[in-house]
Amino acid sequence: MSRDYFGEDVAARYDDPESEEFDPAEIEATVDFLAELAGDGSALELGIGTGRIALPLHARGIAVDGIDLSSAMVAQLHAKTGSHDIGVTIGDFAHTIVDGTFSLAYLVFNTIMNLTTQDEQVACFQNVARHLDPGGYFVIEVLVPDLQRLAPGETFRPFAVTPTHFGFDEFDVVTQSQISHHYRNDDGRFDALEIPFRYVWPSELDLMARLSGMSLVQRWADWRRAPFTATSAKHVSVWTLDD
Repeated sequence: MSRDYFGEDVAARYDDPESEEFDPAEIEATVDFLAELAGDGSALELGIGTGRIALPLHARGIAVDGIDLSSAMVAQLHAKTGSHDIGVTIGDFAHTIVDGTFSLAYLVFNTIMNLTTQDEQVACFQNVARHLDPGGYFVIEVLVPDLQRLAPGETFRPFAVTPTHFGFDEFDVVTQSQISHHYRNDDGRFDALEIPFRYVWPSELDLMARLSGMSLVQRWADWRRAPFTATSAKHVSVWTLDD
């Protein structure tokens, strides 16, 4: 994750009010979930970005710190009201260390997939373990790999087809790599962007947690605690740092 794919152009349009992730009801459900786990403690967001979750969580009275590789995304955060009390360290959240420990650490909206190797994802869990209080919680929201929709031998699947945005994912089932290709037409200006990811299975994340001294305590299909089933498109998983 040493390369920053979230530069100024991406950061400027990241806060999309039409996106489900920016639906006020979805944000409220997310913050409710995280605030309950944080309790009277503090929280560390890995991949804090523009503050979609950190700002409303901080508004609940919870001290929030963050790590992010993209200075452009963090600039968007710092331009918002209420951001002055949120400390942000620029760096790779798999390895960057910040001062103090926290009762909660969290990664939302598939951000664990920005770490494009298994080793980096394991390192992220180990880094979180360094930053958690004993009995603290680590939360990840991430999609369930949607490989059932791929026909045998097929490697591409579209996820956005509009007059201004065409996007498709490219899969490699051997390496678990996934490249999101974006093509945009912005008032006659054509932009192309490719962002690499590594998809990861729920059981694989559980093993990463065990290697880092953590145990699974909850797994849901969404922030409202719908049951996680074989047809769930994503999961919200909670591990605790063993005493």
